[in-house]
Amino acid sequence: MNRYLPVARQHFLAALASTSVVVKSISAVVVLLYLLSWAVDTPYALGVTPGYLFPPNFWVWTLLTHGVVEQHIWGVAVNVGTVMACGRLLEPLWGALELLIFFAVVNVSAGLLAGLAYLLTYVATFDLTYLFAVRAYGAAGFLGGVLVALKQTMGDTTVLRVPQVRLKAAPALVLLFLSLLRLSGLLESSAPLAAYSFGALSGWVYLRFYQRHSRGRGDMSDHFAFASFFPEALQPAVGLLAGLVHAALVKLKVCRKMVKRYDVGAPSSITISLPGTDPQDAERRRQLALKALNERLKRVDDQSAWPSMDDEDDEEDDEIRTDTQPLLPSSSGGPAGASLSSTSSSSMSQSSGGASTGGVQHPESSIISFEDAPSRS
Repeated sequence: MNRYLPVARQHFLAALASTSVVVKSISAVVVLLYLLSWAVDTPYALGVTPGYLFPPNFWVWTLLTHGVVEQHIWGVAVNVGTVMACGRLLEPLWGALELLIFFAVVNVSAGLLAGLAYLLTYVATFDLTYLFAVRAYGAAGFLGGVLVALKQTMGDTTVLRVPQVRLKAAPALVLLFLSLLRLSGLLESSAPLAAYSFGALSGWVYLRFYQRHSRGRGDMSDHFAFASFFPEALQPAVGLLAGLVHAALVKLKVCRKMVKRYDVGAPSSITISLPGTDPQDAERRRQLALKALNERLKRVDDQSAWPSMDDEDDEEDDEIRTDTQPLLPSSSGGPAGASLSSTSSSSMSQSSGGASTGGVQHPESSIISFEDAPSRS
């Protein structure tokens, strides 16, 4: 075990060195606050406490700081690993500024929604533990947003081969895993589960409707619809419900309608483009289509390399026909000889053109046609 630690440390430092200032700064803050937690109760001062978030206390700074607070070393590893994964996979597509905006939007929204959820739970139960005993902090909220973003950009990537698990199923699988941990009692509080759920939801809403890019705003493609996060059996019902909610939000002017643009001046037929189709997403789809086409052509080439049964039958028929039919008929005076003599006579008469009279014999024509000789009994 000890011999692998220097190698892991070397790879970690190399990966960290290749990231931007945003990733390095967030990782450094996470480590510093973890060291500070040995002396100060950082979850209380910097984490989201529902009873202190809203008036009269109004600790609004906790919405910005709760995502970088950790009390355990495994939490630090998950937090830093999530940020570094963003730096390697999402930052080249978005840029450092957009990554920072996404980090802030997801963490603030996850903290605010989690606080509202616990406040409503207190209103329903009148249990003060939901207001002052709950601490929402850590990387759970941002992790949910990152998995949603990875589903959008590289959802068809295979994470596990046996069983086959693709990256687009990761948000639902992590949610199921956290729910099982909470039900089994291994997760002390429900705050990480709530933060992860609201982080994934806020990340999807931002990427779906509000993120700015070269083609406009948002991503209205079908593979990124809200129903695509659920199993196929539930997608029709979830899609119907999501459509009703979206229509209500459009009337409230919280969300905007899905806009279609028609290019009637295109050289081909009318093309329809939806806002939010990022060039990177289109390139990813082209690469997947090219890969599938290459695999299909390879299978066709492998099948064509084997001879077919029809070709073998044709070759056998040709061999039999060649063996049974002689090239030249026999010179003996049989039917074959008669056929040959009659054919020669007709050839001679055609070559002379009817001009040979008076017993003058002309040489035989060099063009001799053969008829199929019947087989001897």
